Amino acid sequence: MNAPARFGAYVLGLAVVFGGALGAGRAVGPLGAPAEAEHAAAPGRTAAPIAADTPGGLQVSENGYTLTPVGAAIEPGETTDYRFTVTGPDGRPVTAYQVQHEKKLHFIVVSRDLATFRHLHPVEAGGGVWSVPLTLPAAGAYRAFADFAPEGGEALTLGADLFVPGAYTPGPLPAASRTATVDGYTVTLGGDLTAGRSSMLTLSVRKDGRPVTDLQPYLGAYGHLVALRAGDLAYLHVHPDGEPGDGTTKPGPDVAFHVEAPSAGSYRLFLDFRHGGEVRTAAFTVTAGQAAPATPGASESPGGHGGSGGSGGSGGHGH
Repeated sequence: MNAPARFGAYVLGLAVVFGGALGAGRAVGPLGAPAEAEHAAAPGRTAAPIAADTPGGLQVSENGYTLTPVGAAIEPGETTDYRFTVTGPDGRPVTAYQVQHEKKLHFIVVSRDLATFRHLHPVEAGGGVWSVPLTLPAAGAYRAFADFAPEGGEALTLGADLFVPGAYTPGPLPAASRTATVDGYTVTLGGDLTAGRSSMLTLSVRKDGRPVTDLQPYLGAYGHLVALRAGDLAYLHVHPDGEPGDGTTKPGPDVAFHVEAPSAGSYRLFLDFRHGGEVRTAAFTVTAGQAAPATPGASESPGGHGGSGGSGGSGGHGH
């Protein structure tokens, strides 16, 4: 076989291997997704739609929308002008977005070991391109989430992996605890997560031992919560309980959220709150308990069961 023929056979072999791997990945689907989640369509068969209860952030593409990075390589400790687009069902970059929580798009970056968290707000650079200064402290694997609602469409959370080159040793998930400290503030977590249903979590903010009763609005609320499942970083569904100016919601010390955990296990919660003109983040590790089996003839109690906790330092994000 001559050299051109050998090269052609090599390229063909790569195409076969890559195509097989891609098909296998689609067949398996995202970790934690139910069996009816989207998978590759066999000849003569239409791919099944993504299940409505699949957590956000596990897919780079959903409902025809795709998160596409277009920025330069990221080096540890260096600030990069990170750029990306969201392409729509027509294959073109989306340029019209609904404003949600005072922003057209929320951009979250978290390390795979859940030790590093960034909540950023990119600016529109034109032509459907988003730009944001991004600094990641160390080498390793990260997950980026774009949380948005296209004009005329439903809210989506798309996720894509980021890789920072260099030696990398993932750290363990921080132990569960009910308190977190940051910059002299102590945040206490109340309530429990229960798999399969909405749970009420209350986070109480204190400074120097005294309740903070003058929290400042941040993104239209007195707190903003991102909840991620350990293992696959599923982005949980989070709802705030009340908002500034509604006549009932107080500016602290308590900030309450409804959180929906899809399964039992460990989760990481990141609470952003503003006080004294500065936004700070308190992080918790939480364990969701399994819901108790329903007793025949008995009505379900309004409260959830299960354990939760946090350590210092949502799909879902909410306020």
